[in-house]
Amino acid sequence: MAFCKACGAELGGAAFCPKCGASQSASAASAPVAVASASTNEGLAENVAGTLSYAFGWISGLIFLLIDKRPFVKFHAAQSIALNIAIFAVWLAFWIISAMLTVITAALHFPIGVLSFFLAPVIGIGFIVVWIFMMVKAYGHEKYKLPIIGNMVEGMVK
Repeated sequence: MAFCKACGAELGGAAFCPKCGASQSASAASAPVAVASASTNEGLAENVAGTLSYAFGWISGLIFLLIDKRPFVKFHAAQSIALNIAIFAVWLAFWIISAMLTVITAALHFPIGVLSFFLAPVIGIGFIVVWIFMMVKAYGHEKYKLPIIGNMVEGMVK
C-alpha cells in the first residue's frame, strides 16, 4: 500500500492524492499533466455561430458560409443570405408598386400611393421580427426552415 507524502491518505497506485491532490512523483515537473483537447474548445459553439450568421445580415451569413464547415451553421448562414435577398426583393417590389400607384392615381385628390408612408413601417417591423425570430431559433439549436426559402437553402447546402 502506498500513502500520500503530504497528508498520509491511502493512494491505491494513483499519481496524485485523491484527498489533497498532491503529486506523488519525485518531481512535480515529471508528473503527467492533463491537457484539454484543442478541438473541443476551438471556435464558437454551433448555436452561437448559427445566431451570428444572422447578426449582420448577408455579410455575416456569407462569412460563416465560407469559413464554417458544420452543417447546422452552413444551413443558417445560407438561410441568412436568402432571407436578406428576399427582404431586398420585397422592399423593391413594395416601393415600385407604391410609386406606380402614386403616378396612376395622381389625378385623384388622394393618391393611393401615399398609403405606403403608413405601410412601410409595418413591413419593416415585420422583417425585424422575422430576423430576431430566426436568431432565437438558431441560438436554441433548432434548424427552423423558413417557408419557401428554407427548402431551397437546405437543397443547396447538402
